[in-house]
Amino acid sequence: MNILKEAKPNILVLGDLMIDHYLWGSCERISPEAPVQVVDVAKETTVLGGAGNVINNLKALGAEVSVAGVIGDDANGEELREMLREIAVDTQKLIIQAGRKTSKKSRVIAVSQQILRYDKESKDAIEDVSVEKILDSIKEGIKEYDALILSDYGKGVLTETLCQGVIALANANGVKVLVDPKGSDFSKYRGAYLLTPNKKEAQFATGMKIDDEGSLKEALLTLKSECDLDISLITLSEDGIAIYDDELKRFPTVAKEVFDVTGAGDTVIASIAYALSAGKDIDETAQFANLAAGVVVGKIGSATVTIDEIEEYEASLHKSTSDAHIKTFEEIDAIVQRYKTQGKKVVFTNGCFDILHVGHVKYLQIAKSFGDVLIVGLNSDASVSRLKGPTRPVNVAEDRAYLLAALEAVDFVVPFEEDTPYELIKMIAPDVLVKGGDYEGKTVVGTEFARELKLVDFVDGKSTTKTIEKIQGQTC
Repeated sequence: MNILKEAKPNILVLGDLMIDHYLWGSCERISPEAPVQVVDVAKETTVLGGAGNVINNLKALGAEVSVAGVIGDDANGEELREMLREIAVDTQKLIIQAGRKTSKKSRVIAVSQQILRYDKESKDAIEDVSVEKILDSIKEGIKEYDALILSDYGKGVLTETLCQGVIALANANGVKVLVDPKGSDFSKYRGAYLLTPNKKEAQFATGMKIDDEGSLKEALLTLKSECDLDISLITLSEDGIAIYDDELKRFPTVAKEVFDVTGAGDTVIASIAYALSAGKDIDETAQFANLAAGVVVGKIGSATVTIDEIEEYEASLHKSTSDAHIKTFEEIDAIVQRYKTQGKKVVFTNGCFDILHVGHVKYLQIAKSFGDVLIVGLNSDASVSRLKGPTRPVNVAEDRAYLLAALEAVDFVVPFEEDTPYELIKMIAPDVLVKGGDYEGKTVVGTEFARELKLVDFVDGKSTTKTIEKIQGQTC
């Protein structure tokens, strides 16, 4: 994930922008004026919807984002522009079309149940002059972008003329165009790098029923040919993602729990654009998008996902490499805060772990049983030498950290330079601090920062010192 964390791709999103507006309240009576519920509104919230949710996902991943599209000369348009500015999105390519209504969808929620939705919007195709203004605005800095996303919600912005103009412009400048399509006619997206239809949309567009491997391949090939795509892709909900570049490949889903699929398609196209822009190939990109979708469907409502969340999720599936579990002070601080927000119980222990043996493993397994997340502080080579003598450590810190991180019981390893992990414990403030049974009656560093101290007895006869002595032939 390191290359993805360091990447800061510059991505342009063009599509149907809207505001999702929520009125939250309670309902305790029926109106005397008509047989309808009376909702006592307690609060109102607004979030970016439509193509705006793609933007939110890109920002959460760490991308630099610009937006192009059309809004009306109305209060909703100004509100939408301000919402984009608040998350540092470049809005210079937003075109105002007089008389057009900026999309705003209002939902009335009572006792966690949506009882009404009302929309204010224009759904007619945008005017030709607006198309020309968008193309002119994109033409200026097209080479600055690593990718361009067309997010179509069928509200009239992505006309065939605009889509074909943008795709031709992007292709001429080596910029990949990714499309989240809408409707039954995908011909207006011809020449794009890839589309991200779901199974239902792909069936609608191709006129084929996708019910086995053969029909899936046929649908992918049809889309690839008819739309002149570099990569043909279909999202398959709980069955993951299927792609066809030179051959059919399927990437199974990795979702553990599904609470809400709202906005999952926006997360998929955002994560695909992000990974491709960071230099990942299509196979790695599909796997990354699956992980992102796996995180977001475990949340309620239209949600976003961060690289750290994806990394943690991958680790929970035991699909990550050991080095993904080795963290710096700064990284572990952010991770711990996120876990605490989620109500997770954080456990901390530390040591040299010079030559890993069964005693270490059993000790760490017991430590993990005290909570949800186990963080292991690891003494640096210099601190081990100061504590154990000039002949130690036998194994360098990098190797010791990697082996610890490979253990199922260990969630994260954090190397530290000091003789004690005082500063690390102070920063983490664990729910449970774990030390060896030999600390009975002794002062344990960092206890004041932990809610609870647990002492765990070591396995008799198992220690690094005894292992070294045996190797040296001093014991039988």
